[in-house]
Amino acid sequence: MARHGSGARVLFSTCLVETLRPDLVDATLRVLRDHGLEAEPARGATCCGQPAWNIGLRDDARRVARTSLAALGGAGQVVVPSGSCATMMREFWPALFEGTREAADASSVSERVVELSSLLADQSPAGQAPRANRTVAYHDSCHMLRELQVHDQPRGVLAAAGTAVREIDGAELCCGFGGTFSVKLPEISVAMADEKLDAVVAAGCDELVGCDLSCLMHLEGRARQRGLDVRTSHLVEHLERAST
Repeated sequence: MARHGSGARVLFSTCLVETLRPDLVDATLRVLRDHGLEAEPARGATCCGQPAWNIGLRDDARRVARTSLAALGGAGQVVVPSGSCATMMREFWPALFEGTREAADASSVSERVVELSSLLADQSPAGQAPRANRTVAYHDSCHMLRELQVHDQPRGVLAAAGTAVREIDGAELCCGFGGTFSVKLPEISVAMADEKLDAVVAAGCDELVGCDLSCLMHLEGRARQRGLDVRTSHLVEHLERAST
């Protein structure tokens, strides 16, 4: 398998983005360039193994993640536009590959993983004055908030783009997706999504921004079912609109 040149910054776009929203790959690369950061798509990388890991299928998770680990072995910084996938790679890959011949590579790659909004926050200029017609709610996804402790960074990136964030009640609560959780316990999952969406509506926002496509798709689907006038946007989508 071809490996990236040593030190090259790469974008690990995630399997969900590649499969369901491939337009976000180019959007993320453009946003990175707008912040003075060059990156190339990660060649040969597929899934991080998180779905299998989350339900205890350790061997299956390792088998799936091994392809991505091999593809990223020669890369430099690995940018991930998903808090949950960044968490899997940064926090759990060393444990996943412990005791295997890939253990050293997994630890090395994990140290080079950075979640997208954290990287952008380091490059964002001082915030513009928020525009009256650019006020959004923000969804803190669980892995990103609890495992990576990423809270202020995406809010700072939005502020730098001239967008005000209106905090919602229960911003730290799960949206109810949780991967297989939404399949195993659909009624609870729907109730949690409704709680989040009700908070967005109560705050007077018609756009909900987040950094995990999985959460956003879950909330978008429920908003459509309820006929709510709430747009869900990945951070890069909103940044691109804000720049025009």
